[in-house]
Parts: sequence; structure tokens; C-alpha cells
Amino acid sequence: MRLFATLLLLLLLFQSAEPRRGPRSRDRDRSLGGRVRGRGRAGVMRRQTQECKEYIEAGEKYLDCQDRQLTTVMQDWPKDIQHLLLARNKIQVLRDNMFSQFTQLKSLDLQQNGISMVEDGAFSGLSQLTTLLLQHNGLKTASEELLLPLPRLAYLRIYDNPWSCYCSLDSLVRNLQVPSNRNLGNYAKCAEPLSLHGQKLKKLNVDSLCAGDNQVDSRPGGGDGGRQRPPPIKQKLEATSMCHTYMFPKPLLDCSSKELKNIPSNLPSDIVKMDLSSNSITHLRPKQFLLSKDLKLLNLSSNNLQKLDTAAFDGLLYLRELDLSNNSLHYFQYGVLEDLYFLRKLTLDNNPWICDYNIHYLNYWLKHHPGVFYTGLICSEPQEFRGWRVEEYVKTYNGECPKDRQIGGTDTGQGGQGGSDNEAQEVVGETGEGQGGRLPRPIKEKKRNGIEIIRLS
Repeated sequence: MRLFATLLLLLLLFQSAEPRRGPRSRDRDRSLGGRVRGRGRAGVMRRQTQECKEYIEAGEKYLDCQDRQLTTVMQDWPKDIQHLLLARNKIQVLRDNMFSQFTQLKSLDLQQNGISMVEDGAFSGLSQLTTLLLQHNGLKTASEELLLPLPRLAYLRIYDNPWSCYCSLDSLVRNLQVPSNRNLGNYAKCAEPLSLHGQKLKKLNVDSLCAGDNQVDSRPGGGDGGRQRPPPIKQKLEATSMCHTYMFPKPLLDCSSKELKNIPSNLPSDIVKMDLSSNSITHLRPKQFLLSKDLKLLNLSSNNLQKLDTAAFDGLLYLRELDLSNNSLHYFQYGVLEDLYFLRKLTLDNNPWICDYNIHYLNYWLKHHPGVFYTGLICSEPQEFRGWRVEEYVKTYNGECPKDRQIGGTDTGQGGQGGSDNEAQEVVGETGEGQGGRLPRPIKEKKRNGIEIIRLS
């Protein structure tokens, strides 16, 4: 009887609790149907905004939204940014007034988006914009109206787009060719028609855009009366088509992992950093970087480099960092580094350096440029010096050779014991001796010590 009463009490308690819980549950479900789903959408928007990195550099505000799979511009982004980075997204069409809320914008990076159309008012409101990057997209045509809202535009990059050089492009090309617009549209080329293929928009004869022959369909069976097409012109690989250019925070030309066998032609002159790593460049020839006078960082690592010609770095006066690691270099030819006046870092790791007379130039140059921090100069061959620092090897080499032979020894036909005349000059300067005029006199005259020994032959 007592057990029955207990069960009955529990049953009554369960039934009394059910109505109280039900309404709350139903109310919560109704609220979930609206408010929670809305919060979910807002949450997605917030997360998408938070993925963009906002930072300040040199007193100016950047919003970095690269590689975010974006298809449009978000309305809740900060309005006071000066630089907007949207490279490598999926924005295919630029609509009218798409960026009008960013009135303080100075630079806009839209490269590598697959953009195929830009409406004439897409950049309305951007009166402060100075840099517009639209390279590596799918643009075929545009008009001068595109640039009218941009009175301060100084840099426009539109290369590596399949421009259709027909009448519809006439006004844009005329604008690009105005002499004062010298940095607008550089390197951009026609993709069609065949008669204008490969010609630069900046140097194009504008009258040819609307020429009658230019408007004829030259496809097989088209309006060309069965004329045979001229053979395609073989062109050099150009940096603008093979590599990607990033202007922020500093101008960078990224040519890494492009299977390059040579340095591309037409390297941009305003690049500060250049990445040519992980290619198959085995030989650096003279003056290939001659136009890149502003270059400060050059990465040539992992290329299987085997030879550097004497003038390979000619023109790189302001280069500060050079990475030659993970290559197949044995030594540097005399004079290779002579143009690098402001070099501060030299990375030489993982190269099979051969410790013989040829290595002396590199050691000599580093010794006389103490401000250069370097790594990786370790002997790989011969076996007896493997693992030695090259500096220690050179000391041993000079220590084993008598001083009189270091100065005026007989010629062995191997380019000199010290690897260069400068090496011999250094030894002469340290000993104060010079025999028979065999070597040049030292650059600095040694101070007199009171006793002077003169050797007469």
C-alpha cells in the first residue's frame, strides 16, 4: 500500500510539471524561429568581417581582406580606411557605387579576382584614390568613364587581362596614352584581334582600333576570305604575365614556384621586394636586374643556381638583403658583389662551397664589409676541410704558405694564390713589403715605425 501511494505521488508530480515546462519550451521554440536564426546570420557577417585584418602602418589604416572567398564588399566594414586589400577573392563584377562609402581610400587592390566587367560608376566617390590594381583578371573592355571619378589616380595596373582591342576600347587607350599618365596601364597588352595581339596599349596606334580590317571576324570560316593566319610571334616570358605584383605594404613581385629557367624580362622598376625562389634558374647573366634600381630584397633561394656572372647584380645599388641559400654554388667569381654597396644580409646556407683558391674572393669581400651579416659559408669540399668555416680555411691556407711566397711567389697558372690582386694587395699592406714591382703598391701607406728595412734586389 505504501509503495502504491509513492508511485501515485510521483505520477501526480510528473503530470503537474509537464504543463509548466511546455509553454516555456514552445515560447523558446518560437523565439528560436526568429531571433536565433537572425543572430546566426549576423554572426556569420561578424565572423566574415573579423576575418579581415585591420591594422595601422605609417599612420594609415589598412583593411586586409585577401583570400576570403568574398563575392562583394561588406557594408559593415570600417569607412575610414585608407587602403583596402581584396586580392585573390571571387569578385567578378564591380557594380556602380560599390566603393562609394570609402571616401578616404587611397589604394584599392583587386587583382586575381576573375573580374570580367566593371561598370562605369564602380569607383564613384573615390576622389582620394591614387593606386588601383586590377591586374590578373578577365577584363576585355572598359571606357574612359571608369577613370573620371579618380582625379588623383597615379598608378593603374591592368596588365594580364585579355583586352579586346576594338573600337569600344578607344577612349580608355587614348586616356592611357596621355603623356602625364605615364604610370597608368603600363605593360597591358591586346589579346585580340590577331593583328594586334601582344601590342601594348600604351604604344598602340589608336586609329587601328576602329579600322575596318580590325573589325572583320578572322576566325576560320569568318570574314577573312580563307586567308592564312600569320604564324604567332614567339615572345619572351615577361614578369607582368608570369608573376604577381603586390603593392602593399611594400611593392613585391612574387615569381616563386613558376618553373622559371631564366629571369623574366620587363621587370617593373618600382619593385622593392622580389621573390624568385623555388624555380629552375641555374645561371645569372649580366645586368638582368639593371632596371630594378629600387630593389632592397632579392630572394633567389632553391633554384639550383650554379653560376653568377660578374655583373649579375649590376644596378642593385640599394639592395639590402640577398638570399642565395639552397643552390649549387661552389664559389663567386671575382667582382660579383662589387655593386652591392648597401648590402646588410647575405644568406648562403646549403650550397656546396669548395674550399680552394676560388673561394678567397668571397671571404675577402666579406672581411672588408664587416657590416654584412652572413650565414652558411661552410666548406663542403675537399673532404679534409668539410665542415670548416671558410674563414678558418683561408687562415690555414695563408698560414701554411710562407709570407715571401704569398707576396711574390711564382705564378702557378691558377689565377693567383689569393684568388685576386686585391688579396695580394691586402697581404702587401700588412707586411709592408713588395718585391720587384710584381704587385701593385698598397692602397694605404703603412705608418713608419722608426726602423725601415729596404730590400735591394
